[in-house]
Amino acid sequence: MKRISIITLFIAALISGCKEEKKENIPVNYQERVELSSEKDASIQFYNLEKMKSESTNRFPCDTISVIEFILKNFPAGTYPLKFDKSSVYDIPKPALIYYDYTDGSKYIFAMIARSRPGERFIEPSNIVGYDQSFIDLDSTRLGTPFIYLVLFECRGEQLFTVWEAPVPSHGGFNKFSLRNWSPKGLTYVEINFHYGQGVGNINYNYFLIDGIRNQPHLLMTYNGIDFRRTLANINNDKFPDYYEHIFYSFPDRIVHKDSIAFVYNPKDSLYYSTEGKKITRHY
Repeated sequence: MKRISIITLFIAALISGCKEEKKENIPVNYQERVELSSEKDASIQFYNLEKMKSESTNRFPCDTISVIEFILKNFPAGTYPLKFDKSSVYDIPKPALIYYDYTDGSKYIFAMIARSRPGERFIEPSNIVGYDQSFIDLDSTRLGTPFIYLVLFECRGEQLFTVWEAPVPSHGGFNKFSLRNWSPKGLTYVEINFHYGQGVGNINYNYFLIDGIRNQPHLLMTYNGIDFRRTLANINNDKFPDYYEHIFYSFPDRIVHKDSIAFVYNPKDSLYYSTEGKKITRHY
């Protein structure tokens, strides 16, 4: 009797194992994956939005929730607002928004957003923010290709309107952004800071409000690392910011700052030219 019971259990185990193998071999319907379905992704985003609304106790016109809702309803599927990188392990990441009252009394909001590349899986904002994510340019598109933008919204009454969008030439490593003043001309600009893990440093994408807040900003990149540096400068005293490209020599035991080359902006060509010769140009 005991022998029959053991045989019965063995046969049952085999049948169970076969069933499990059959389950594992069931083909996946890729059309139902969230990262490939605009409907499923939108459903999740709006569920999270409604949860935020129900938990919020201090709402005001054009607040963070309103901005998130406006992006979900008015931007292409796969577009997400970004959050600031954490400055410590205990920080709760905050939405990357800056509220700004203009001199004429108008109210504006600067926002950092990321869009998914059409035809690829939807991105995840967490794969764009932080030091480790600054290596994303070296990765494949398995996690989707993010396109990052600085966006300006205007708040009129209780409604939001998009004023402009400016592309940011980076795919990952977002850290923070802030409003700054360029003292030589008293110009307001938005400094967007990215981690740069490949070079052990940081890159700043600076958007200058050359012709007022409602017009497309002017982009100039600066950076700072162990053996690379680019700094803002006012070289030819026009309304556009210029810069110095610094030259370093790396030796086995030290790094030496050798020289710097000035670059000035030519608005006719939309290029930065080196003062050492016009063959050396940069777009931003």
